[in-house]
Amino acid sequence: MTIPGDELLFLPLGGSGEIGMNVNLFGCQGKWIMVDLGMTFADPSLPGVELVLPDLTFIERNRDRLLGVVLTHGREDHLGAAPYLAGDLKVPVYATPFTAGLLREKLKSDGFDDAIKVKTVSMGATLELGPFKIRYVHLAHSIPEGNALVIETPYGRLFHTGDWKLDDEPLMGKPSTPEQLTAIGDSGVLALVGDSTNVFNREASGSEGEVRRAMLEVVKGRKGRVLVTTFASNAARVDTIGHVANETGRQLCVVGRSLDRIIRVAKASGYLKHLPPLIDPDEAMSLPPQSVLFVATGCQGEARAALARIAAKEHNEIRLSKGDLVIFSSKQIPGNELAVGVLHNALVSQGVEVITEKGAHVHVSGHPGRPELEAMYGWIRPQIAVPVHGEMRHMTEHATLALSLGVPDAIVPTNGAVIRLAPDGPKKLREETAGRLVLDGDVIVPADGLTMVQRRRLLFNGYLSVSLALQRGKLLGEPVFAVQGLPLEEDLDDFVAKAKREVVRIVETSNAKDVAGLSEKIRIAIRSQARDYTGKRPIAEVHIIKV
Repeated sequence: MTIPGDELLFLPLGGSGEIGMNVNLFGCQGKWIMVDLGMTFADPSLPGVELVLPDLTFIERNRDRLLGVVLTHGREDHLGAAPYLAGDLKVPVYATPFTAGLLREKLKSDGFDDAIKVKTVSMGATLELGPFKIRYVHLAHSIPEGNALVIETPYGRLFHTGDWKLDDEPLMGKPSTPEQLTAIGDSGVLALVGDSTNVFNREASGSEGEVRRAMLEVVKGRKGRVLVTTFASNAARVDTIGHVANETGRQLCVVGRSLDRIIRVAKASGYLKHLPPLIDPDEAMSLPPQSVLFVATGCQGEARAALARIAAKEHNEIRLSKGDLVIFSSKQIPGNELAVGVLHNALVSQGVEVITEKGAHVHVSGHPGRPELEAMYGWIRPQIAVPVHGEMRHMTEHATLALSLGVPDAIVPTNGAVIRLAPDGPKKLREETAGRLVLDGDVIVPADGLTMVQRRRLLFNGYLSVSLALQRGKLLGEPVFAVQGLPLEEDLDDFVAKAKREVVRIVETSNAKDVAGLSEKIRIAIRSQARDYTGKRPIAEVHIIKV
């Protein structure tokens, strides 16, 4: 088990080699701090699961050496796992006011009110945890209070960017200026641990102010209802949508509980001061179509989100029709293409016009493109580049870019890799436990554990069972079959009849006293028959009752 000595270690448990689920550990002089505790969303390889969480086995075993969890901002991929996992760590969670408010709301709604001690840190303030001195540095992002962290240690100064971008017209907060960032670089920075998401983008991400003007032009003059869908956490975009509603004379209706939460916390933290009064869906649907603007969750095609229910005509209150407009003010996350495509098709089939970022300038990313990365390296001038928050291709390209900009050294981490940054770094020392957990219903289980293996087998191969009763080695009645998910269709009766004959034959020719052996013979036989009929290898079970 790795215990940091007279050195500065970096150990990611999530977010290195993937986009999402960010968890980063920094260690020195026997102590650790954790920066962010995020989650990600499941893909089709995890049927029945929505949320994926990081495996914190390593730091749970070292919880007596963990000083705290420090959150950079409030996006789900940076704090979403905290309600489920932070309580087991038994340390405080530190965050700026808006992020702390979001976390408290999530804890309350999930029934974990008192499970975690959430401590609020003022914007720009400094926090001291053991050998670590941590200062919040405000950077622009797509959510209020995006922060980098300057982490002072006895072995060097770190600049952890969090999620960020450069924005000439930020609509919320006052990001650090080039002069302020240059001053950090002047003080000497050992390593920059940085966002790699948009490293392949040759242009800067753009300004929220540009989106505001473009969206206003799109909505202006429309005769039908307009619905804008975006990430719930993008409070700056919600502010833009409110501005568009005011400028076009439309009433604003918010649809989705996560949006309600963001708006409530943002207002309590001093943001969204000019958001117009909100109306409820019933009132919105009673207004002339040109008098209402909806903002809804579901931009990634999430099945239970508001927009999916509206598109499927299953929403209790809201209906769209021919001549209405839906604006996707978001970027399609890789892996969600199919779900978003289904959503688009459902809307278009009803005569609803759909506009995405490809058709109009209705979205800008919250992550830095290549020119922004170049600018940041020019200001910070680290000795070591440590790319994170990206797939391997993103992080490798980020490292190559940093070296081309004159950074002396770079290292590409993977989840679980223990990296010494100082002294004599960067150097990979060893691997520690890192992996994925899933929230399956109300239970957290390993993503590669027995439950998920069985779930996938059921999904892809189906289920087959036979139940039979034996009395003195003889069958009582006929075997009873249960078949689920096998492509038998009109062959089902024929299959069951043949399988029954085979079970009878095995019972009559086998030693009935050896129940385990008899059961295994029958299992192999019926599974083999299923393979002959369907090409599938179902989960097969045999239930023998001795009377």
